[in-house]
Amino acid sequence: MRNLFKSLRALGPMTAVLALLVSGHAAQAANPLELNFWLSGPRYDGRVAECERALSTIAYQFREKEGKFWNSALTITGFGRIHETAFRPWQSDNIPRRYCSGDVMLSDGKMRSVHYSIIEDGGFAGFGQGVEWCVTGLDRNWAYSPGCRAARP
Repeated sequence: MRNLFKSLRALGPMTAVLALLVSGHAAQAANPLELNFWLSGPRYDGRVAECERALSTIAYQFREKEGKFWNSALTITGFGRIHETAFRPWQSDNIPRRYCSGDVMLSDGKMRSVHYSIIEDGGFAGFGQGVEWCVTGLDRNWAYSPGCRAARP
């Protein structure tokens, strides 16, 4: 029993020191050297491809998504009425995006709307331009619901 009390007496000061370390000072803001040294932030040129340049990427990704994830043979067979709906719709300091819309003809013979955006430095690991797209009525995982609204500006 004595050993238990001795260990509890030794544990008390160690617990107090640990509590002081944990409840230490609040984090300080970065000093001017830290703010200006290699922390310049993203630099965007605002050069985003035209709407037509993304169509082959959309067709490929659509075929891959439908085949691999939804076990469907649907493919995009054609595009029509492709037009830009917005470019940098918010502040000019945001990531440059070009929003486009149009129609797609699918292999089942139905015409559907497609909405997509081309994003500067939006490719894999920030290299190249990325494309986010949604075909109305085929957003099976509801990523851009309702009705592909989240894919529009």
